[in-house]
Formats: sequence, C-alpha cells, structure tokens
Amino acid sequence: MAAGSGTVTSTGAEQGTGARRRAVGLGAAALGGALALTAAAVTPAAAHSGGHHGAGHGKPAVHYVALGDSYTSGPAIPTQVDANCARSDRNYPSLVAAAGKYAAFTDVSCGGATTVQMWQAQGTNPPQLDAVTKDTTLVTLQIGGNDIGFGSIIATCAGLSVTDPAGSPCKQHYRAGGIDQLTVNVVKTAPKVAQVLRAVHRQAPHARVVVVGYPDLLPDDGVGCFPSVPFAAGDFPYLRDTEKQLNAMLAIEALVNGAEYVDTYRPTVGHDMCKAPADRWIEPLAPASPAAPAHPNAKGEQVMAQAVAARVGDPSRRR
Repeated sequence: MAAGSGTVTSTGAEQGTGARRRAVGLGAAALGGALALTAAAVTPAAAHSGGHHGAGHGKPAVHYVALGDSYTSGPAIPTQVDANCARSDRNYPSLVAAAGKYAAFTDVSCGGATTVQMWQAQGTNPPQLDAVTKDTTLVTLQIGGNDIGFGSIIATCAGLSVTDPAGSPCKQHYRAGGIDQLTVNVVKTAPKVAQVLRAVHRQAPHARVVVVGYPDLLPDDGVGCFPSVPFAAGDFPYLRDTEKQLNAMLAIEALVNGAEYVDTYRPTVGHDMCKAPADRWIEPLAPASPAAPAHPNAKGEQVMAQAVAARVGDPSRRR
C-alpha cells in the first residue's frame, strides 16, 4: 500500500449500472456475514489436503517463504536490505523467522506489490510465487491493499479534506455514482487473492499457508485528528470501515481456500496514526519515526510478528 505505488484505479467495474449494482449486491451479501466468518477464520482452519508434517518423532525442517506488499516489507525501517523493494531485516517475517530458527527463510515481499506481482517481476524482484516450491512448508501472505488502491485512496481523501474538514467529502466522492466504489474494489480483489492462494497450494502442496491481515491504521472509535492526519471528520469512520471490509474479505478467502488468517488489526487498536509518537505503531502521513507514511513503524512490525508467531506456534504442525 505504499503511497505513490501503482494501484488499481477506483473508476468503476462492469459496464452498465445494472451489472455494477448486481456486483455490489453480491459483495455486500458476502461482507454482511464477515463477522461470523472472521470469527471462524481466526480459529484453526482446515488444512489444505497434502502430506502431514507433524507425524513422527522428529520435527521436519521448516522452509518459510514470506510474500506480501509494503506492510510486509517494512519500508524505511532500519536496516533496509533491498532498496528495490524497500525491505527491512526487522520486518515481521524476519522477526518470525529469527524466533523460529527455521531451516530456511526467504522473504520476497516488496513495497507496492499487488496480486499481479505474484506472477510478474517487480524491478529486480522476481515474481514472488517463484520462491514457493514443493519444499516450502510455511507461507505467509499479506496482499490486497494495493489492489483496492489504498495509496491513491489516501491521497484522494487527504486532498479532499480541505474542502470540508467537518464533513465527509471522500465518502461522497467514492459514492458519487450511488455505489460505494471502495466496496466494489474489495469485492473485485477477493478472487485475485483466492487465485494466489490456489497457486501457493499447487506449488507447495504440503505447506501451511497463513494470510496476514492489515493493522489498525485509523482510530477504531472513528474519532479523527485533523489536521495532524488530514482526513475530514466524517471520513475517518468511512476509511476505518473500508479497511475492516478488506480484512474481512481476506479472512473469508483464507477460510474457503484452505489457509489460516492472522488478525493484526485487534492487536494494534489504540496505536493508530492519530496517537502520540510514543504510543503509535502506525506512522501518519508525515512520519516521526523511520517508516513509510501510513505504514507500521518498527514497533508495529514487531507486534504483527508476535501475532503471526502466536498463530503459527510450531509451524511444522498441520492445523
């Protein structure tokens, strides 16, 4: 979700008003059951069919591959080990791998990545799925933010805030056609995430696959902090709800595609970009700590690592 990276535009979906309304109707129906499905998804999910790696007395070697975008890679967090992808050696996959002392660890996360970059190179970063092989036994995936266009959404909403700081100009902008375009974007991203998960299972049929959600970016109570975070008052709850829709979709896709889901939103509530520098784990649009705008800082990556590690436990065991 790196600001300034290539993102999916938010100009429309299918041709014709009727088709668009049907698409959103289906999306709303799916997201309407998100709370129940999310609750199910954060319990141990049924493992994808394949060999059992917890059998026997000895623990098999764990080969961990991390896939994802800038929320995974950790842009601007010291120490940066890949300038092309803005990847830190203190991002959450690196912390999980260090704590787990795995036999092999490969991090191909890259700032600005969409689901397309699972199959296409991104600068010097090869297609991320190339890192997933039949020997891979653990995969974490955090993707979808750039597919819904979060970078451009943040820029648009910040720009519109000055026109009506007490109102909700961003919400009005994305609902101008009578349909919430951001909900459309989330619905359209769901099959893309499902396609990635199916590809991971094909390439690593014995791997445990974990989908990682996005942390709490804005105050969970919906109370804004304009102008330190330049969104209009009514757009704070709107953007909060959009992120919750995205996370609910990721939880659903994990559940129905033989993967598990890690919630990083709840562990980060109260540490969003509106909080004081000492208390926030997500930096605002003008970061005070080393991090990209609207991204986790080192503490945020650490908390996400703790959530992933708590979920994974002994990654050699099938869930």
